[in-house]
Amino acid sequence: MSSIIIITCIVLYFCLLFLISYLTGKNDSNETFFLGNRNSPWYIVAYGMIGTTLSGITFISVPGWVASSQFSYLQMVFGFFVGYFVIARILLPLYYRLELTSIYTYLKDRLGNSAYKTGSSFFLLSRTIGASFRLYLIATVLQFAVFDAWDIPFAVTVIITIALIWLYTYRSGIKTIIWTDTLQTTFMLATVIIIAYTLASRMDLNFVALTQTIANSDYSKAFFFEDWTDSKYFFKQFFSGMFMAIVMTGLDQDQMQKNLSCRNLKDAQKNMLVFSSILIIVDLLFLSLGALLYIYSNQFGIVIPANADMLFPNIALNSGLPLYVGILFIIGIIAAAYSSADSALTSLTTSFCVDILEFQHQEPNQQIKTRKYAHLFLSVVLLGVILLFNAINDQSVIKSLFTVAGYTYGPLLGLYSFGLFTQWKVKDRLVPLVAVSSPIICYIIKKQIPAIGFELLIINGAITFLGLCLLSIPKRKKTV
Repeated sequence: MSSIIIITCIVLYFCLLFLISYLTGKNDSNETFFLGNRNSPWYIVAYGMIGTTLSGITFISVPGWVASSQFSYLQMVFGFFVGYFVIARILLPLYYRLELTSIYTYLKDRLGNSAYKTGSSFFLLSRTIGASFRLYLIATVLQFAVFDAWDIPFAVTVIITIALIWLYTYRSGIKTIIWTDTLQTTFMLATVIIIAYTLASRMDLNFVALTQTIANSDYSKAFFFEDWTDSKYFFKQFFSGMFMAIVMTGLDQDQMQKNLSCRNLKDAQKNMLVFSSILIIVDLLFLSLGALLYIYSNQFGIVIPANADMLFPNIALNSGLPLYVGILFIIGIIAAAYSSADSALTSLTTSFCVDILEFQHQEPNQQIKTRKYAHLFLSVVLLGVILLFNAINDQSVIKSLFTVAGYTYGPLLGLYSFGLFTQWKVKDRLVPLVAVSSPIICYIIKKQIPAIGFELLIINGAITFLGLCLLSIPKRKKTV
C-alpha cells in the first residue's frame, strides 16, 4: 500500500479527533480535565470503554491466538463479566461515597500515606511502561510502512505520535477522551466487521454459512473442563479473568476515571454492566475473525506466519484484497492503539498531580498550571521510554519489561483486599517493602513453574495480602 494513502488516512483521522477536542475543550478547568464535570452520559462511556479495553495489541493478537488456544479466551471473558459486576457493586459505591478524583486516595485514608504512595506509584510505573509499549509497536509499524521511505528518523515519528495525543487532550482531558473513545471504538469495530464481511464474500459464505463454518471448525472450542493442569482449563481462566477485571479496571485510575465522570453512582453502575455485556460480544467477534482468517488462509493457500500476531496484518495488507481493506486495517489499528494511549496519558496526569504532587493544596489557578506542566512532563516521559525501547532493540527484553509491569497490579489487589475485608491497621512504613517483594517472589515462582499462567495475578495479590496481615495491628476489643 502506498505510504501517501496511509499518511492521508492518518491525517484525516486526526482531523476528526482535533474537531472533537475543539468542541469539547472550551472549558479548561481541572474539574473538566479530571472528571468531565461529572456529566458524562453513561451509555457513551460504556461504548467508548470498549476501545480503551481492546488496545492495539488485542486488535492484532486475539485473532492470532485462535490457532493455539481456540476460543478458550472466551472463558476469561466470562470471568471479566463477573469481575465487572464486583466493581459495580463494591468498588464504585466506595469511590463515589468518598468523592474521589484519584482512586488511590482511598489507600491513604484506610492504610496510611506510605500505602497511598505505593499504590499510586505502582499504577504510574505499570501504566507508563504499558502505554509506552503499545505506542512503541504502533510507531514501529508507521516507521516501517511510511517514514522509512521518506528517511524520517524514528525519534521524529515518536515525537509526532506523542505530540498528537498531547494536543487533543491537554485542555479538557477526560471530557475529550469520553467522546474520542466513542469515535475510535466505532472505527475499530467497523474495521473488523467490514474485513470479516469481505473475507466471507470471497469465500461465497453468507452470514448463516459463515457462522456454521466457524462453529464446525477446529478453532471454535470454547470450554475446557478435561485437564486441570492445562492452561486452558475453565476454572483457571474464569477466575483469572475475574480478578484481572477487578484489578486492571476496578483498581486502575485509567478505567475508573471514566466511570467517575458519570453523573452519579447509578449511572456509573449501569455503564459498567452494559459495557461488560457488550465486551462479551466484541471479544467473540474478534475470536470469530481469528477463526475466519485461518480458514481463509487454508482455503486460498496463504502461508501462516511464524509469528501469529502477523496473520491479520499479512492478510489485510499483502494478500491481494481490495485497497479499502488495507486502509481499514491501518485506521482500525491506529484507533485501537490511540484509544488506550490517550486515556493513559490523562490518567497518568491525574494520578501524578493528585497522588504524587498533591496539588489540591494549591490555589485554583496554580493547580491548572501544575496540571498542564505535569501533562507535558508525562508526555516527555512516554517519549523517553519509547526511545529507550528502541535503543534496547530487543523484542524479548521489551516484552519482559511489559510483563513485569503487569505484575505490579498484584500488590494493588492485595492492598485493596486488605483494606476492604479487614479492619486491621498496618505498619504503614513497611508497606512498600511488602508491595515490592510480592512481584519479585511471583517472578521467581513463574521462572520455576512456567506452567503457571494468568492465575499468577491471584498469587501475587495473595502474597501481598498475607504480608500485610503479618505487618498488621489487629483492632483491640474494648474492655468494660
